[in-house]
Amino acid sequence: MAEYRRLLEELAQNITAEDLAQLKSACREDIPSGEGEAIATSQHWFDFLERHSKLDKDNLSYIEHIFEISRRPDLLTMVVQYRTQVLKISEEDEVDTKLTRIPSAKKYK
Repeated sequence: MAEYRRLLEELAQNITAEDLAQLKSACREDIPSGEGEAIATSQHWFDFLERHSKLDKDNLSYIEHIFEISRRPDLLTMVVQYRTQVLKISEEDEVDTKLTRIPSAKKYK
């Protein structure tokens, strides 16, 4: 769990206020109206995603998708490294799992 928290902290350090607005926009269909304004920091965004079962230490596919469509390969790379090094999930292992989006992320390895 400590590695997961460390990952979120590292991601948060690399997300500016402008980035956060873009990330919130990318997942706007999953944020009920009125709640988006309450998400003022990247840590708030991660907390929101965890509360709504979009993110946890074993399920990173949602943020991988958001980082990909938001054109943040640097953040996506951090998640892919966590998945392969900490969770030990490789491209070969991901065939039938909710944990990864490796087909689109493998170009960032």
